[in-house]
Amino acid sequence: MMNILMIILAIIGGAVLSIQAAINGKLGSHVGVFRSAFLTFSLGALVTALLIFFFEPKQTLTLLDVPKWQLLGALCGVPYIVIMVMAVQRIGTAVATVAVIFGQLAMSLLIDNFGWLGNEAIHFSATRLGAVVCLGIALIFIYSSSSSTSTADGKSTRRASTRH
Repeated sequence: MMNILMIILAIIGGAVLSIQAAINGKLGSHVGVFRSAFLTFSLGALVTALLIFFFEPKQTLTLLDVPKWQLLGALCGVPYIVIMVMAVQRIGTAVATVAVIFGQLAMSLLIDNFGWLGNEAIHFSATRLGAVVCLGIALIFIYSSSSSTSTADGKSTRRASTRH
C-alpha cells in the first residue's frame, strides 16, 4: 500500500513540475530566464527552510557530515529550471516535459543498472527497454503533433520557434 501511495505522490509531483514549467516559461518570457530561475530557487529555499524549521525531525548527520559528493545533487536543479524555462517558451510544456521524462528515464535506468551513486543495482531488462522505446515514441508523437498546424487550405505549416 505504501508503494502505491509513493507512486501516486510521484505522479502528483510530476504534474506540479509541468505546472511549474508552464508558469516559469511564461514568466521567463517576460522577465528573463535567469530571473525566473532565481525566483524559483529563492521561494523554494524560503519554503524549504520553513519546512525544516517546523517539521524536519532531528537527524544524526548534518550537511557538513555527509560525503561531499552528495551535496552536488543540489546543483542539478539549476540546469533543469533554466533549460525548462527556455524550452517551454519554444517547444511547449508537453514536449519539454516528455523530453525531460525521457532524459530522466534513460539516466535512471543507467543508474539502476550499474548501481551508480551508491544505489542498489537493478539490472536492465527487456521490459525496461520497452518502456524507453514507448516513451521515445510518445515524445516523437507529441512533438510532431505540436510542431505543425493546419491552415484553412489544408496545408501544414511549422509553428514559429517562439511561443506567445
